[in-house]
Amino acid sequence: MSRAPQWPTLIRNRPAWRIGIAGLVRIRSLVSELPYASRPVRVGVQLQPQHADYGDLRRAVTAAEEAGVDVIFTWDHFFPLGGDPNGKHFECWTMLAAWAEQTERVELSALVTCNSYRNSDLLADMARTVDHISGGRLILGIGAGWFEKDYEEYGYEFGTPGSRIAALGNSLPRIRARFDRLNPPPTRPIPILVGGGGERKTLRLAAEHADIWHGFGSVNTLARKNGILDDWCAKVGRDPGEIERSTSARSGPEELGEQLVAIGERLITIGTDGTSGFDLALTRDWLQFRDEQNADA
Repeated sequence: MSRAPQWPTLIRNRPAWRIGIAGLVRIRSLVSELPYASRPVRVGVQLQPQHADYGDLRRAVTAAEEAGVDVIFTWDHFFPLGGDPNGKHFECWTMLAAWAEQTERVELSALVTCNSYRNSDLLADMARTVDHISGGRLILGIGAGWFEKDYEEYGYEFGTPGSRIAALGNSLPRIRARFDRLNPPPTRPIPILVGGGGERKTLRLAAEHADIWHGFGSVNTLARKNGILDDWCAKVGRDPGEIERSTSARSGPEELGEQLVAIGERLITIGTDGTSGFDLALTRDWLQFRDEQNADA
């Protein structure tokens, strides 16, 4: 059984701690000892499928791949999350299949698929199919679900946070098992990204099943939860270095870049939607930061 690194204690024991220059240097030295610190920085963009015609999305996919992003994400909702709640919107997995045909290089994923919307074995089959369409570029991003309107409008039982997490825990091994039984099988072991931050349940599921964990929150929150995920890895006998650390950024690398890298984040995703015309300016700033960081590594 692997042993959890002890660096996050600095943050866990001081919830009001803020990262200054000295603290940043200290955490950099500690994180450099962690197995996931050697991973390169990657940049994703989430093309949120709201308030746009499909032609706009198609052009944004092409622009994102040409810009050099590593992963293009959508999300798995049936209605907009911002702006007009009944505005234009498109479905997740049919788009991923189209994007798989349209693109050549980027990985593709949902950030994240709602586990509750599809039978687990069917989802595995869908993922395997998009994996083949893309030539092995699919990441299966998955989470427990949370947006009540989706459930009510489409006739799914909303349940409770606990019941949705329990359902996710039941689905993940079923998805893995179905991958093994499909003919033809996936072109590669499809990476699983688990999204969510629950410390007692979701992070344990990430430790057991995830190749990528996507968390949300401040730098302090992410650093603390990275440490908790490491602890869960130790408890379930998993090497924490096997799990890439992922988050979203709403501001530029001049503000967040060094801090996110210092706490071990390696996949940083920027969101954009039809209200901005799928503006990639912030994404391009992060791509430049990625290239500079990886050149120095």
